[in-house]
Amino acid sequence: MADGPSALENLVMAVVSAYQRPDEAFWAGKRVLVTGHTGFKGGWLALWLSRLGAEVTGIGLEPDTTPALFDLARVDSVIRESYITDIRDAAAVKAIVNKARPEIVLHLAAQPLVRPSYGDPLGTISINVQGTANVLDALRSVAGVRVAIMITTDKVYDNPEDGFPFRETDPLGGYDPYSASKAAAEIIIASYRKSFLDAQGVAVASARAGNVIGGGDWSQYRLIPDAVRAWQIGELLVVRQPRATRPWQHVLEPLAGYLCLSEALWRNPRLVGGFNFGPETHEAATVRDVIDLARKTYGTGSVEMRQDGAAVHEAGWLSLEVSKARRTLGFVPRWGLQTSVARTMDWYRRHHAGVDAATLCLNDITAFESASVKVGSATCFSSQHR
Repeated sequence: MADGPSALENLVMAVVSAYQRPDEAFWAGKRVLVTGHTGFKGGWLALWLSRLGAEVTGIGLEPDTTPALFDLARVDSVIRESYITDIRDAAAVKAIVNKARPEIVLHLAAQPLVRPSYGDPLGTISINVQGTANVLDALRSVAGVRVAIMITTDKVYDNPEDGFPFRETDPLGGYDPYSASKAAAEIIIASYRKSFLDAQGVAVASARAGNVIGGGDWSQYRLIPDAVRAWQIGELLVVRQPRATRPWQHVLEPLAGYLCLSEALWRNPRLVGGFNFGPETHEAATVRDVIDLARKTYGTGSVEMRQDGAAVHEAGWLSLEVSKARRTLGFVPRWGLQTSVARTMDWYRRHHAGVDAATLCLNDITAFESASVKVGSATCFSSQHR
């Protein structure tokens, strides 16, 4: 007969049970500022916060894709205020922050892609570094802010591609301009926290999330959007780095992490610092794995795997150690890779058939909130460390 749960398992699950889902009672009526609300992740986050009863103010550029989730899901209709503003405009950002008087800030606005950063390195650095500094600096002039979650990326780490997952204490770095800009933003975040915001009573954390997938992303140079665009019109999808390995996760996974981190910091400001959010370390998967699952779920689609030796440098391997989020927040991933890909492709298939985008998003949020967490997942700590 198998033994029952260990004392550690019982302890972890007791903590996890307190964070099964974002707390609606906590978020109801909270004044929340979301930068990047016009983007893919920001749009999902704004919809979720609105559903939780938060009073959301958004700052972002005009959507840069056609179609765009922000437009299709009518995100601006469910939030309090929507400002089309460049975060590089320090004066405009400060004015909006002073008017909104947020209690919680979730900063997602960014140039979020590796390949475009090679074409416009200065623009990428300006948005990701100066823009982040502008948001942080604006918080110095407004009373009542309690929590600021600054979103960076899993690519902030100096990556020797040695097969070990990155922990929050590992050295920062960046080969490409995007990764370097996000690593630089991490330094700016830590500086503002130590120099100004800690003393002001603002708990500041950075969140480093793995590669996200989910319905409503139409960005260029992203695997699933490229696949959907090709397969919806019967074209061949050419995959340039089929062996690249990433910590893939559904978009709701890191967003849930950001919300739970916000709640935890509100209650215990000493939890400031960096947090990784991603799947279990052993669940990092190759591009080929993801595409095989996507094609199986979607039911059609032609693919050619073509290793592109002339492509700009992108890391071949990347994985995150996420035990800090489990240990500190009780945060456990819910949807594995197969479920994440299946729900993503189902979103696109149903939307293509005419189902409303906002309805699809809210259905996924409901399903995610009700998903169970297994004890084994809560205690699956990686034994690999640098």
